[in-house]
Amino acid sequence: MERYDPLVAPDPVEWQRIDEGERIFLVKEYHRRAKIRLPNENLHAVIHTIVENQIAMGDETPAKETLARLMSEGLDRHDAVHAIGSVLSVHMVNLLKTKRLEGANEEYFGKLRALTAEAWLKSWEKPAGKPHRRPRSGPRSPRPGEAGGA
Repeated sequence: MERYDPLVAPDPVEWQRIDEGERIFLVKEYHRRAKIRLPNENLHAVIHTIVENQIAMGDETPAKETLARLMSEGLDRHDAVHAIGSVLSVHMVNLLKTKRLEGANEEYFGKLRALTAEAWLKSWEKPAGKPHRRPRSGPRSPRPGEAGGA
């Protein structure tokens, strides 16, 4: 694999075959090429890579199913990866705070199954209802009700 593009699903076998450090490098390179500014490029790339790893695992985790559902709800693939990554990030912070590992995977999987595009998009709104400027991953598919949407 020479390039990563989060809008296109990497071949799971090829993704898993390459070294973890190379995966992280490819994710960083994509964001650099796309000129997407990030507060912490390394952390962002690691979270992206973990999510892609979970998706590549197929039915071992609900990540692949969650990705498909979020995309069917109107997110492009890159934003869907970010949405899953946001659940993963909060889950990891909570694990570090509570140090409670028993049932941690089941809790994370449940949160993935409950995640919706609408909820993730609302999480980017300021309390007054004005959206934060969130990083755009590129062109998205039209949402239902928009021109070209279902």
